[in-house]
Amino acid sequence: PRGKVLHGSLRGFAAHLAKTDPPPARNPTEVQMSQLVLPCHTNHRGELSTGQLLKWIDTAACLSAERHAGCPCVTASMDDIYFEHTISVGQVVNIKAKVNRAFNSSMEVGIQVSYEDLCSGKHCSICKAYATFVAQGPLGSKVRLEPLIPQTEEEKIEHSIAAERRRMRLVHKDTLKDLLTRSPQQTELETRDGSGAVPAAKTRVESVELVLPPHANHQGNTFGGQIMAWMENVATIAASRLCHAHPTLRAIEMFHFRGPSQVGDRLVLKAIVNNAFKNSMEVGVSAEAYGQEMSVSRRHINSAFMTFVVLDQDGHPRTLPMLAPEPGDGERRYREASARKKIRLDRKYVVSCKQTEVPLSVPWDQSNKVYLSYNNVSALKMLVAKANWALAREKEKVRMYTLEEDKFLSFRIEISVGIAAGRAFSLLSNLERRHEWDSHYVSAELVQKVDDDDMIYHVVSQKLRHENKPQDFVILASRRKPCSMGDPYVVAFRSVTLPTHPARAEFTRGETLCSGFCIWPESEEMSKVAYYNQATPGYLNYVTTNVAGLSSDICSTFEACEKFLLKNKEDLISRMQDF
Repeated sequence: PRGKVLHGSLRGFAAHLAKTDPPPARNPTEVQMSQLVLPCHTNHRGELSTGQLLKWIDTAACLSAERHAGCPCVTASMDDIYFEHTISVGQVVNIKAKVNRAFNSSMEVGIQVSYEDLCSGKHCSICKAYATFVAQGPLGSKVRLEPLIPQTEEEKIEHSIAAERRRMRLVHKDTLKDLLTRSPQQTELETRDGSGAVPAAKTRVESVELVLPPHANHQGNTFGGQIMAWMENVATIAASRLCHAHPTLRAIEMFHFRGPSQVGDRLVLKAIVNNAFKNSMEVGVSAEAYGQEMSVSRRHINSAFMTFVVLDQDGHPRTLPMLAPEPGDGERRYREASARKKIRLDRKYVVSCKQTEVPLSVPWDQSNKVYLSYNNVSALKMLVAKANWALAREKEKVRMYTLEEDKFLSFRIEISVGIAAGRAFSLLSNLERRHEWDSHYVSAELVQKVDDDDMIYHVVSQKLRHENKPQDFVILASRRKPCSMGDPYVVAFRSVTLPTHPARAEFTRGETLCSGFCIWPESEEMSKVAYYNQATPGYLNYVTTNVAGLSSDICSTFEACEKFLLKNKEDLISRMQDF
């Protein structure tokens, strides 16, 4: 009888499971890795060695990339990594990696790292990283990858922004060169209380490693994570020679692998402190490879820049000794370290923080233009990828949607227009013509053409209700053509501040956090045009009045936009016929 009762209970439990909703499908490229931190993984303080963590990160990311590619993959680059906490012996490191987007032969893998304390049950984030992997066929040939189709809202957001992160990687070196060109060429040493400056030559380290089979993948290529671990080791020694203490690695600068190394190679690793700021120092590291034949020239594998701090007993960064750079190349590295520090701050401030933490207007600077442009476009793409848009109004062909979340009310207006997407993109990205269809715009003056894709305008708009003077805006307009099939044309707007255009008494200075157009081609001569806006406090009353149906101003403006697009399409056809 007891067996029958048990059997019946199991059948009832199985029936209950059958009625419940199935769990959401797991991303097929997702890889999860959990590692218990043992004494052999730690440094003298009983904390997980950053080099060991980098090996685990690279391994998990590589396995994820190979799941999508179906063939061997190698690490091409790694974006900035900021380490938020240290991990102690006995804790568990949890790593989750999955492919965000596949391009032609490369793909971006997103990695999330956290730790778990088995005794307290506490979980804490360690870092988030983005790595680029290249799929390799026979004899190292590149493999064309299948596109990745995102499923969840989070995956759609990461997929969309991956194209923008790729664009930022490609111009990274140019950003540094541009900043150095405009900076003073003379090295100015910082004055600091305490002992004299430490000669940079005293921090120089050189070490050699032999690449053995355990250091390589199944193709015989050295693991990128293993190279990073060796580089972290010599960088730590260099940092220790400056401060005569045990430093903690806080960040690794974005870097690229320039070529592979194989089993049997000798890797020569060199490190030197480039610059010592008040509470942090930058260490430059390089890796070169050569074979058994010394006569063959060394191959440059990688260069990286690592930021270290020295923590006191309370966990606060200590003041560091000054550094005296070597003449010539040492002074160049000293200046470049200062430029990289500024770029890191720009990137961390503008790119890494959440939208709610970014002020409405960010100061425009030639050196942070890449990151402001990235933030501008990625913020709009994140808004577009949100899943909870609700249809609020429909007036003839114009549809109005709203999205309510946290502190923001956003709206979207869309319409299908009989015009080619590329032509609509060209017309709508030119703010100097917006007054032709948007009655709220009085004028838009092009203040600065940053490049072909980014421009800054001074916009004057009509008075809002209960205002006694018109509004003005300083707006960065960033435009992007589709990266691949299915992507929209994008025109993103956000406020910036310019010293040449301060707020003036005759205007009320307005600000926009995130707005812009996305244009999807539906056919050769038909496009879906959508306008998005994350309403700021000064604009909120106007938006809610339209959402509630007390005004049709927004819908009427978009109908005027459709007429503007069709008229200019006909004008273009007429000019072509006359020609």
